[in-house]
Amino acid sequence: MAGATKSALSGVRVLDLTRILAGPWATQILADLGAEVIKIERPGTGDDTRQWGPPDVKDSGGRDRGAAYFHSANRGKKSVSVDISQPEGAQIIRELALQSDVVIENFKVGGLARYGLDHASLRALKPDLVYCSITGFGQTGPYADRAGYDFLIQAMGGLMSVTGQPDGTPGAEPMKVGVALTDVLTGLYSVIGILAALRHRDATGDGQHIDMALLDVQVATLANQALNYLATGKSPGRLGNAHPSIVPYQAFAASDGHVILAIGNDGQFSRFCDVAGAPGLADDPRFATNPERVRHRETLIPILKGLISGRTMDDWIKALNAASVPVGPINDIERVFADPHVQARGMHTRPVTPEGEPLHGVASPLKLSGTPPIEPRAAPELGADTWSVLSKHLDPDNHDLDALAKNGVIFTLRDGTP
Repeated sequence: MAGATKSALSGVRVLDLTRILAGPWATQILADLGAEVIKIERPGTGDDTRQWGPPDVKDSGGRDRGAAYFHSANRGKKSVSVDISQPEGAQIIRELALQSDVVIENFKVGGLARYGLDHASLRALKPDLVYCSITGFGQTGPYADRAGYDFLIQAMGGLMSVTGQPDGTPGAEPMKVGVALTDVLTGLYSVIGILAALRHRDATGDGQHIDMALLDVQVATLANQALNYLATGKSPGRLGNAHPSIVPYQAFAASDGHVILAIGNDGQFSRFCDVAGAPGLADDPRFATNPERVRHRETLIPILKGLISGRTMDDWIKALNAASVPVGPINDIERVFADPHVQARGMHTRPVTPEGEPLHGVASPLKLSGTPPIEPRAAPELGADTWSVLSKHLDPDNHDLDALAKNGVIFTLRDGTP
């Protein structure tokens, strides 16, 4: 299109050997930014998450397009279905890798060496290759050979120890986050590492190996809770919706539902007290500063619960927003997408299939003024791009695609049929 904006990663080719969530989340972000992402999938089944339904996504004509889980992490990619366990399949992947800028994989440590597709093997053939490996525990250390899953890592990495209702209260137990947050964060950190490695490659001509571990990421993203422990030698506990270092910063029951108060400084607390009709609270030396409010949490919170329970959610939200005090409702996901601000920010998208059928999707949150994310394309059907990609990148004198398909080395959709 004449005058079209060039995407940030235009010209970057990514060979995606990942499945499930952490790796696909990383490559989806790269695809959003304009990279060509070639997703390699097993013939017959593809990425495991293709079977992780219901619910499934349907297009406007009612056709089933597969599991919603798969669509959440695979927009904008090309699907090439190759059996890498066969020598011809491994050779196909090797040749595609040599024509790529980035290879990203999430096999067990050493799992690709048997096919000659590990970092050492490919780097020997292509020294400027950026190669990213994602595993549960990393390429080194006593747990390196273990399989790692998000739920397990949330537990081992400490996140569940600070999530959930406190001991001695109803429903008290360690609790996982409601999305696979460690996988998502690992995908984000992987993108950061890949972009840094590409910058280094462009400057020096040298590629490198990026060793990403879910456990490393979970420990790193304990953030203030990690430093709270390191500073005191005492492990933080579970506080439900309360904050260990800020008061009041939690959910409160209004007369008709719950609101969140996120008061981050003393000025906001003073304005809250004015709106609540209790200005004296802000002058009380026990509550005048945040450190004192933290120390006297057990005294202050019951007072605030009594004040807040006497008015409706909408009353509090209107009054406190007018006073510049951070407040908001606890929305279910239906209310999230009905929120006028979420709608104004364009977070609900309609990615289009190759046949022009719109699906439902979630937008990239990246808002770049000069190189915005590409228009969203629907996640591909299994093998949808096998023929077009391989016919473009493989030497036809060395690879008979019809024979490879007949022998089960590749799976391809040509004109919509196997």
